[in-house]
Amino acid sequence: MDTDIRFIIADNQDITCAGLYKYIAELFNEAAVSEATDKKGLISSLMDCNGHAVIILDYTLFDLNGVENLLIITRRFPSAHWILFSNELSDNLIRRLSVEKHISMILKENPKEEICAALKYARKGEQFFCHQITNQLLTFSANKEKENTVLTGTETDILRLIAQGKSAKEIAALRTSSIHTIITHKKNIFRKLEVNNVYEATKYAIRAGLVEMVEYYI
Repeated sequence: MDTDIRFIIADNQDITCAGLYKYIAELFNEAAVSEATDKKGLISSLMDCNGHAVIILDYTLFDLNGVENLLIITRRFPSAHWILFSNELSDNLIRRLSVEKHISMILKENPKEEICAALKYARKGEQFFCHQITNQLLTFSANKEKENTVLTGTETDILRLIAQGKSAKEIAALRTSSIHTIITHKKNIFRKLEVNNVYEATKYAIRAGLVEMVEYYI
């Protein structure tokens, strides 16, 4: 990353901005720092520095219309590195963005050491996760591994369709199977996962990372 990189604070909480200014000044002396209060201002700041920036973004409270909107902006400015810095980040968001190497994630409850580490890593263009988010990602992987061990490939595919709100009849049509076969698979899935209904099976599918943005279906 460029040695003259700018830090852009995209956070509307004054106390957070003040703390970040202090940390950045301690770590990088006279580094250029600016603020953006909305998406238009953020894009303008990025254009001013040709995208050579570290953006500390409160994803939860900032003027963005969902994760895809964020990803459109990140792809427009590939030289930038993003630190998502919020009180809470959803499981789906963490799982979705963890594969984006130019996006780091930390929480506002993290100690100074972790926040400063995230700033240092981002300054070098490297990804960083705080320990809570790292633990969540490890849990996702463990749940997925457990799911892969417990269920057959066919059962995994059917569970994914169940979590997407498909009925036994719809799944049978999609898989060119009989309804009786799908119902048998469904019973076996419920027995293996030790769940009693579609809702519990869907929650398992979410935890195991089998479905993305499942909230659109339930």
